[in-house]
Amino acid sequence: MTYKFVDVKRNGRITVVTLNRPEVMNALHTDAHFELHDVFDAFAADPEQWVAIVTGAGDRAFSAGNDLKWQAAGGKRGWNTSGFAGLTARFDCDKPIIAAVNGVAMGGGFEIALACDLIIAAENATFALPEPRVGLAALAGGLHRLPRQIGLKRAMGMILTARHVSAREGYELGFVNEVVPKGESLKAAERWAETICQNSPMSIRASKQTINKGMNVSLEQAIAEQRDYPAVKAMAASEDYIEGPKAFSEKRPPQWKGK
Repeated sequence: MTYKFVDVKRNGRITVVTLNRPEVMNALHTDAHFELHDVFDAFAADPEQWVAIVTGAGDRAFSAGNDLKWQAAGGKRGWNTSGFAGLTARFDCDKPIIAAVNGVAMGGGFEIALACDLIIAAENATFALPEPRVGLAALAGGLHRLPRQIGLKRAMGMILTARHVSAREGYELGFVNEVVPKGESLKAAERWAETICQNSPMSIRASKQTINKGMNVSLEQAIAEQRDYPAVKAMAASEDYIEGPKAFSEKRPPQWKGK
């Protein structure tokens, strides 16, 4: 499909999704949210696509979040059931999604990155939840994800002050996986994605689902219930489950089918 506010490219098993409103630092409005909902629905449903990368057009911004000027001019704010950018309320996608942050990731832009499984940041990236400065709150998941990812006190320090955090500090706080030179975040994210694709996609999906479901219950309950998770059952019933040990014993690279 052709989209107006999003660019989608597929490179082998990897889908690259580029937020394409550089004139407003890739801030998003209603139409962009609905396009992204469709983009990630298609990615989740495509058995040939194993990993997605989200980035922003241009070198200034990943995303400045909600398009406040568009909203102030009378635009009606809204998004589909999958949330901001088609991601922040998408809890049923077990395929890995990587944020390649190439500049400003503010408000909803930071919430998009936090909703991804990995964050690869260029050294010029800047993160913040500045909503309190304009009388709002980060209600697209940021107020819940950030404390879970870096701990309560550190998250409170960012949220209550609305301060900006550099890529390097984000790495030290623990929400950034790697910091790379300016202009190289997408290339680095593709490297991470290619490494993930060397593994069984069935195992990767089972692992992601097990982590996410287990985070919501006690350790004892998580371990007791994990074999009943749908992605774990699918992994155990897959061709990959047989191929992996077989390839290991035959000392050859596995040929993953993803089924």
